[in-house]
Amino acid sequence: MNRRNVLLGIMAGGFVVGTSGVVWLGSGSNDRALTIDASLKTLDKLMNDKIATLGEWNIYQILIHSAQSVEFSMSSFPEHKPALFKKTVGKLAFAAFSAKGKMTHDLSEAIPGAPLIKESGDIRYAYQRLKESMIKFKGYHGHLAEHFAYGNMTKQQYEQAHAMHFYNHLLEIELTS
Repeated sequence: MNRRNVLLGIMAGGFVVGTSGVVWLGSGSNDRALTIDASLKTLDKLMNDKIATLGEWNIYQILIHSAQSVEFSMSSFPEHKPALFKKTVGKLAFAAFSAKGKMTHDLSEAIPGAPLIKESGDIRYAYQRLKESMIKFKGYHGHLAEHFAYGNMTKQQYEQAHAMHFYNHLLEIELTS
């Protein structure tokens, strides 16, 4: 294969990837406020409704997992992706999620290195833990931990990430009342 064909292939591939990114970003954006306050209101409403979970995790596991994410942002994540990943793929993924206003991820995948979440537990405890972690984050002015996949983030970016993460998990919760 000659150099010209290689360059043409790279350019065509870049165009296809770039175009699909634009199409993906332009469809199905989120209309919810990506703030801790909006997340807290949604959490409170959720706990006052009858719900069923549709995925692998139950409501207890979802709430504890969400709390862990918020807590780790103020302390440290137990394990990290390689630095190159965080500076490239991680940054691009967060930029795409941020532009779209919502994220998608494996909804039954634990945070790398996080303590194992029991299969069952007190839902009121899990609710309170998530609520308290969100309130603490809102008032937090200390050093923010580097995200395990996205790298260094500002408080505003973390707030947006926490909201998108929580809302993504809500896709597996159904109101039954």
